[in-house]
Amino acid sequence: MPSLKQHSFPSRIALSEARPQVEADQGLRAFMLGVYNNMVLGLAISGLVAFGTNMLAVTQNAAGRIALTPLGQALYVSPLKWVVMLAPLAFIFFFSFRMDRLSAASARTTFLAFAAVMGLSLSTLLVVFKLGSIVQVFFITAAAFGALSLYGYTTQRSLSGMGSFLIMGLIGLILASLVNIFLASSALQFAISLIGVLIFAGLTAYDTQKLKEMYLYELGTPDGEVAAKASIFGALTLYLDFINMFQFLLSLMGSRNERLATVIYPTIVVSSLPTLDGG
Repeated sequence: MPSLKQHSFPSRIALSEARPQVEADQGLRAFMLGVYNNMVLGLAISGLVAFGTNMLAVTQNAAGRIALTPLGQALYVSPLKWVVMLAPLAFIFFFSFRMDRLSAASARTTFLAFAAVMGLSLSTLLVVFKLGSIVQVFFITAAAFGALSLYGYTTQRSLSGMGSFLIMGLIGLILASLVNIFLASSALQFAISLIGVLIFAGLTAYDTQKLKEMYLYELGTPDGEVAAKASIFGALTLYLDFINMFQFLLSLMGSRNERLATVIYPTIVVSSLPTLDGG
């Protein structure tokens, strides 16, 4: 009859080592769930504001063509359009320089306010593109984003090597987008959109992995305030990846509204992406 000594039982040391690992895995899942929940909330707010603004800014003229109401004229044609276009960028700079000084509650409020302002800016897409086309591209973007983010979360390969390259490409993309507002070149816009899709596809995977590593190596702390702020910051980062990838895919694949009676600005400035280390 075999003795109990012949059986392998986990030692107290092994159990004590396993428990922190389990707690870390649970904490990571909770952290990433918070990031995605905040991101989805931001997208929902942007969508509601965009649709609400579109309902107030667009009407039909006697010929059945799409026309702008006085509010639409102010938002999309008057000099106020520059405020609408550049306001999201101002929010990003505010986040970049003030994130470490904000409380978690203030950071969340600022993020939701940013999502609302971004929705105002995105409302122009509902004028330029057909609704069915926008919905189709949105789901394509959602599927691509989900797959890329899952890859970034699960892969054992370090993506840090392509991070600097992607950030440099992003800076060039922002400058090219600003220049093309004045040039209005269709060829340049096509190139910007194609490169933009590739850059933000890469950033989605890279940023997801970066968030995971940030939690494991920097946020393994019981300080709920720090983790909550990091969750908001992560949501903002992935939100920008999603929104920009969506806009570039829509520019490439979207069906433009032929019944548009008024010419409005064709592009939205790409929002800059803050670094994940809070710099």
